[in-house]
Amino acid sequence: MTVNMQQLRNAINQMIGITDDEFEKFVADSEVKIFKKQEYLNQPPNVPNHIYFINNGLLRLSIIDLNGDEHTTHFALENQFIADYSNFIMQTTSIYHIQALELSECVVIPRNSIEWGYKYLTQGEKLGRMIAEYYFMFLEEKIKTLYIVTPKDRYDNLGKQFYNIHNRVPQHLIASFLGISPIHLSQLKKADSQKV
Repeated sequence: MTVNMQQLRNAINQMIGITDDEFEKFVADSEVKIFKKQEYLNQPPNVPNHIYFINNGLLRLSIIDLNGDEHTTHFALENQFIADYSNFIMQTTSIYHIQALELSECVVIPRNSIEWGYKYLTQGEKLGRMIAEYYFMFLEEKIKTLYIVTPKDRYDNLGKQFYNIHNRVPQHLIASFLGISPIHLSQLKKADSQKV
């Protein structure tokens, strides 16, 4: 197993038991790719056929609304998976953009590997269920925070949710993720700094 696949192996080991042989077969068609800063890994109207595991770097998921405005819906950091998951599962046209915000090294896992894993890994269905549960919790948390958590609390929790995010992501993208304007974010930051 290459060093570049070890992080993925460690992440899977935290969810299920997997033998060396199972893992080697699971990742046989996967590849490690380097994505440049600002490069898109997925864009509409493609049907998404890959899941990405981040070894190093930072990716974001975004969507463009009916007015043509872009909204950041999620960030993903090292040792996390990211995909346009629902459209991946349904094999329908993607509505999300996945973009590297830093030079990023990812394991690119194709659909056939995921399907092989469900069928042949001893605990493949459990792995699929755990990833689906994570995705559901992420969506539910995003909806809750937009409607029942104040912008100030969303801002305060951001660093806990995404380590060192304030130093890695442009402020306008953080504002987009929080569902506020860059001016509002600037006011929150100013109020925060005056407390110290």
